[in-house]
Amino acid sequence: MSGSGGSHSGPSPQTTRAALVARLRERLSEIEAAVFARVRSLGEPIRGEDHAYLAGLRAAVVEAVEYVLAGIEGGDEDWSSPPPAAAVAQARRAARYGVKLDTVLRRYAAGDRRLAEFILNESEHFPVEILRRVLSDQAPRVDRFMAAIATEYMNELERIRRSPTIRVAERVQRLLDDNGFADVDDLDYEFDAWHLGAIAKGGKVGKTVRAMASDLDREALSVPQGDETVWLWLGGRRPLAVAEVERCFSACAPDEMCLAIGEPRRGLDGWRLTHHEAQAALQVMLRQHKRFTRGRDVLLSAAVLRDRVLVESLQETYMRPLEDLGDSGAKLCRTLQAYLTTGFNAESAASALGIDRSTVERHLRKIEDQLGRPLHACHAELKVVLELRGLEIEL
Repeated sequence: MSGSGGSHSGPSPQTTRAALVARLRERLSEIEAAVFARVRSLGEPIRGEDHAYLAGLRAAVVEAVEYVLAGIEGGDEDWSSPPPAAAVAQARRAARYGVKLDTVLRRYAAGDRRLAEFILNESEHFPVEILRRVLSDQAPRVDRFMAAIATEYMNELERIRRSPTIRVAERVQRLLDDNGFADVDDLDYEFDAWHLGAIAKGGKVGKTVRAMASDLDREALSVPQGDETVWLWLGGRRPLAVAEVERCFSACAPDEMCLAIGEPRRGLDGWRLTHHEAQAALQVMLRQHKRFTRGRDVLLSAAVLRDRVLVESLQETYMRPLEDLGDSGAKLCRTLQAYLTTGFNAESAASALGIDRSTVERHLRKIEDQLGRPLHACHAELKVVLELRGLEIEL
């Protein structure tokens, strides 16, 4: 089939649509990434790179693309199906996060246009008039989809108006977003104090954080974020030692629960900062599956994780030269990990690996030769890239 048009004896419309969808599915990862990038670029910035909102947005894009492809394959202009669950959940989340409905709908419209570009790019394999007909048939389905999303959004707004818990969550979010907003009287929490921010995830999370606050003798401000996530601040007149929190968490939290925390900070600005540190810790914690993660221990990794290009650059610059050596490269990576973990001590690294010091030193020289740099000049980059290797990252 070529771009010059087909004859009456050619494939049926149903067969053509199926062939088009099959070709698009071959590029599905590329399409999803391009649509997500276009969607994310529109409207007000996604606040603080919030992990839950970004993850929900990505899931909504993935399911919305599949929804469109299924509609194309179905072919009938009247084909309809309920909006994908992830898109519904994201519409409700957008309402809770204060994202304007106009922004939500413009993002879907922009995503639809980006997908249309991929469809029209198939003109080398399908007649242009057929591709245009596909897009024309798709338009009413997209309209119905966006109307359903708008309905879910407005229903969630109404629910927020009736829910005291959600009103508190919205008030807290405004306080996090606006450094000039300082009307905190009705939040029943003392902001002129020391705070430790945390994000808890897992079953029975609400009950557990209340037990922790009581055990630590701290005032608590907790804000549910869905069924199994709570933002938590523990406040008091003295800084709260992180070791105390870890001990208390280990004693009272169920095994399936995990906790990301910031550092003890003072005052309203400190209240904001410790929460953002906990958000950074959460990004790493969700990838390494640890029960307790402290923000200060993973700040560099969390910062790099926000930029997929930097992640790939670090991998290609510092890991690829070693990985290209095969089994020998794997040994070098293990030596490098032990050397960094033991504080750049070759003797301790040799002991940890069960080899002699001269072997460690030989491995380190080989690593420097492969990288073209002395280790002391790039030890921070190496530490981060080795941490990233242990995380579940899709490049």
